[in-house]
Amino acid sequence: MKWMILPGLLALMAVPSASVAAAPVFAIVPAGSAITFHVNASMTVQGKFDKWTSSLAFTSPDISTGVFKVRIDASSVDTGDGMKNGVLKGDKFFDVKNNPVITFHSTKISQTGPNTFVVAGVFMLRGVSKPQTLVLTTTGQGRGSGTIKGTMTFNRKDYGMNGGIPFVRISDHVDVAIDLKVNRVGGPPLALKP
Repeated sequence: MKWMILPGLLALMAVPSASVAAAPVFAIVPAGSAITFHVNASMTVQGKFDKWTSSLAFTSPDISTGVFKVRIDASSVDTGDGMKNGVLKGDKFFDVKNNPVITFHSTKISQTGPNTFVVAGVFMLRGVSKPQTLVLTTTGQGRGSGTIKGTMTFNRKDYGMNGGIPFVRISDHVDVAIDLKVNRVGGPPLALKP
């Protein structure tokens, strides 16, 4: 009797559940995408990260089921200036030797307008995790190809970044911007409010 039940159970496990099968599937396209930062200073401090990954996953077409993640290789910081890069990688700033990864993991996505969203999440920098909020604007309405553009501001000293750059006076606040190309590669479109 047990041997007759087992094939049936295996067959059920092989069939995706209705909720998973009905979920939109998105791919973030690295080409043409960027993660950048800007700090007000007596001399402009701005740059990008050359190595990062990001994902956007849903369990249904409801936007509130979404999970947005970003993982950045801190050592890939690039300001276009070798001296600044070296300082930022050092222990006063990113401390890449001891903290090689920067992450953002969403905890809640809320739609605030036809193409605007607020994403609450946990931001980890230098091994310190704190709640932060991304404000996003999208194109494509979750139906096909589109973009996700977002901004987030944080206080660097909250994460132990207390140092400075020689001869440069810099602000405590860091502005981060994401500009991602996104394709829906499967499942239904998102059920967004008009």
